[in-house]
Parts: sequence; C-alpha cells; structure tokens
Amino acid sequence: MKKFAMIHDENLCIGCQACSVACRNEHGVADDRYRLQVRADLKGKFPKLKLNYERHSCVMCDDAPCVEVCPTHASFKTAEGITLVDPTTCVGCKYCILACPYDARFVDPKSGNIEKCTFCFETRGGEIPACVSVCPTDALIFGDLNDPNSDVVKYASTHSLELPKEHLKTKPNLGFVRNYKGGNHE
Repeated sequence: MKKFAMIHDENLCIGCQACSVACRNEHGVADDRYRLQVRADLKGKFPKLKLNYERHSCVMCDDAPCVEVCPTHASFKTAEGITLVDPTTCVGCKYCILACPYDARFVDPKSGNIEKCTFCFETRGGEIPACVSVCPTDALIFGDLNDPNSDVVKYASTHSLELPKEHLKTKPNLGFVRNYKGGNHE
C-alpha cells in the first residue's frame, strides 16, 4: 500500500508562487482563499537579515484532529494517508476548521464546501501534485514513503527534516528542510 508524503526544501524555494498558481488552476480556488501558500518571513535586523519561504497547507496528519471532530465522517483518511472531505456528507459545521492546528482549511465561497490541500489526490490519483510539477527549483519533493526508491524517501534519507508543530503529535506527512542559508540572524 502506498503512503504519500511531501517535503518542502526551504533552501531551494525562491518564493515564486508557481505552486500556488498551479494549485489555483488545478482546483479553481477562489482569489481570496488558498489551499497552499508560500509566505515570506523576514527575520533579524540589518545587516543580519534572513528571508525564509514557508509553505502553509494541509500537512496530511496521520492523527488528524479534523477527522476526529467531524460528526458526519465527511473528513476522512484514505488508505494512502491523504485527508479528504466528502462534500456530499459534509454539513458545513466547520468543526474541522477549528480543530486544524495548521489553519489549512477554509469554506469555498462559491460552493460552500470545506476545502484544503489534498496533494491533488482527487484530480491526479496519487501522481505528482500540480504544485510539485511546476516548481522551477525542485523545492517540492513528493512520493511514496513505502517505496525505498521514491524521491521522497531518498531525499529524507539525505536531509534533516522538521515536522510542523511536532509537539502536537499529529504525525504530519509534510516535512520541511529548514532554511540554513543566509547565516544566523540571531
């Protein structure tokens, strides 16, 4: 059984937003909402500045609080580890939005459905997500954690990964290689 995961290498990201644009085109995301976003975070004081590009999206928790609180089981995990929302059983209570510690869900103003990143599972069925396919610097790596030859396993074995809000023990499947370029700003 496949288990999908993604890595965002902040050292390779240039903040071009091609991933966000590809996501919007793939899923018809409204202008004032996003399934994923790369935010620039400037730290330090001149001349010791550091600019980090951080991805904000669903992190596909193994222990997903959004799934646990859903009263109709509209939020669920696939066998491949993808968290999805079934719009036919979702009642729009928004408990999942409140439960998500990553602020990754929103209400689509057009459809009224709860939306979030799905690694393009509903449109690409486990193939390379739109965001990964357009990244000009290969800052996004996607693959099957159960395949030792997948890009994500190979990358994880040679880089130090951080998991977002690891202290919450939600077991994210989106890891980060934190920015070490630009020197220490502290």
